[in-house]
Amino acid sequence: MPIIACVTVGDFQENCYLYACPQTHHAVIIDPGDEAERILKRIQELELIPQYIINTHGHIDHIGAIDAVSAVYPVPLAIHPDDAVMYTDGQVAKLYGRSSPLVQRKPDILLKEGDRLAFGTLTLEVLHTPGHTPGGVCLVSRPYCVFSGDTLFHRSIGRTDLPGGDFEQIATSIRDKLYTLEDDLVVFPGHGAPTTILEEKYENPFVTVEE
Repeated sequence: MPIIACVTVGDFQENCYLYACPQTHHAVIIDPGDEAERILKRIQELELIPQYIINTHGHIDHIGAIDAVSAVYPVPLAIHPDDAVMYTDGQVAKLYGRSSPLVQRKPDILLKEGDRLAFGTLTLEVLHTPGHTPGGVCLVSRPYCVFSGDTLFHRSIGRTDLPGGDFEQIATSIRDKLYTLEDDLVVFPGHGAPTTILEEKYENPFVTVEE
């Protein structure tokens, strides 16, 4: 089984995930949002060898620790092009009292639907799932799990009342891209507890399976 570690960070209690091959310890860092020192400590405790930093989307609570983590692990940085602009959003930085740009690095990889990132024996497939943000993505690792960012949560979905949000879009993304995945995949969301595709298809009060 893969190595999966969740480090919940910052005021928004955002889930940063470390996902690694058990044979090689090659790993990805998904959404390093804050408290870089805690993320780095967990990487070192697990003796992981990061290969990529990946953003599911560009909101401040998911990108805030990128530069500090990159200073130790300068591996390729990946985000969907529609959200890459959020790295340098001066208005958001000012709103939260942060220095601008929020992320000094430029992305090395602009993700698109169907892209695959391989590390050790594992692969992540990119699903473009707009609705919470225009460039939101989910990352599928068969036969184990999907990292859903802020698209799908345990009995909830991502907010659509922020700039770039769209309820119809997120509902379509969830129904057409996530609910068509294997039922037993574990869903690791950007906030809160894990769930499964099967549970959300039938128990999520916001987006249900259309008969």
